[in-house]
Amino acid sequence: MTDEQERIELRRGDPEAEARMRALSSPLRLRVLRLCAFEARTNKELAELLGMNPGTMLHHVRTLVQTGYLAAEPERSGAQGAREVPYRATGLSWRTSMPGGSPVLIETFLQQIEGDDLDATWLGLKINDAHREEFQHRLYELVNEFKERGPDADGRPYSFFSTLHPDLNPPASR
Repeated sequence: MTDEQERIELRRGDPEAEARMRALSSPLRLRVLRLCAFEARTNKELAELLGMNPGTMLHHVRTLVQTGYLAAEPERSGAQGAREVPYRATGLSWRTSMPGGSPVLIETFLQQIEGDDLDATWLGLKINDAHREEFQHRLYELVNEFKERGPDADGRPYSFFSTLHPDLNPPASR
């Protein structure tokens, strides 16, 4: 991983980090980032896809632009010559690690899969700290390798969600 690709750890007390934490604290904003990952989309398109008021959506889009998670692309003409600004995700959210951010990611995931066919697996492991760190590192490297390849021109969009958490499974009493 290059310095540009290093994980960004958001910490309280830093105004820029606080703004980024607020930006990523909304399942709606995380869904916007997913929708803009492979295609640039306008505020109007995002509002329609997510069933939102365009004015409300503009607030969320501006928040993501101001914190570097979305970037505006060149303006284009829309229906009846209206000026449209498409936005694309910058990829910064992939490298951002936010303490306490798991509940919002899970809520976003649950919203995203609502009504979808899901191929899920749940595996229990009993590993020491060194092996846990190795597992996390290798999984991150694999996922990052596929992310860095970029989208396949003939590909279909898929999402990958992974969580590693302590299992409330104490040893049996003997």
